[in-house]
Amino acid sequence: MTDELRLFQIVRMSILADHQIMRLVKEHRMIRPFAKQQVRKGMVSYGLSSYGYDLRVSDEFKVFTNVHGAIVDPKKFDPKSFVSIRARECIIPPNSFALARSVEYFRIPRNILTLCVGKSTYARCGIIVNVTPFEPEWEGQVTLEISNTTPLPAKIYANEGIAQVLFFEGKAACDISYRDRKGKYQGQRGIAIPRL
Repeated sequence: MTDELRLFQIVRMSILADHQIMRLVKEHRMIRPFAKQQVRKGMVSYGLSSYGYDLRVSDEFKVFTNVHGAIVDPKKFDPKSFVSIRARECIIPPNSFALARSVEYFRIPRNILTLCVGKSTYARCGIIVNVTPFEPEWEGQVTLEISNTTPLPAKIYANEGIAQVLFFEGKAACDISYRDRKGKYQGQRGIAIPRL
């Protein structure tokens, strides 16, 4: 057996299908609120898909600004770097950035890891959504990082889909989960800014 094959067998994870995601939602209250099918009528879609869940962005945004001349420092983050906005739509300035949060609250089981990727509707407009993985036993509302890579203002629609969560199940539960480590973003509600 080659080293690559041995490594693959060690880290092998399988992506969960819609019916498996639905089971975890029922057993662990994994996503609340939960849309058991795609909702798309006149909006950017959200809800359960074949192999994932499209989450919604709430109406709370923090848009970067340099009005106060703050420096972006992840070790000493200055909240004056943002302008807080609560609205049905958010305009992100050209070549700028905003934080937002999901409508949904997630409770990730101990043997699950997720990856979250931006939806193609926004990506095709130059709007990139970045979210770090949801680790085993992490829970909270998701802080979304939204970049406008274009030279034009970009509009984000609150309470509509913005990113897709893919769920991967490990062959075994991890020894130490995010909850066990007392992760700094555990149980977050609202938009969590950087912290050490």
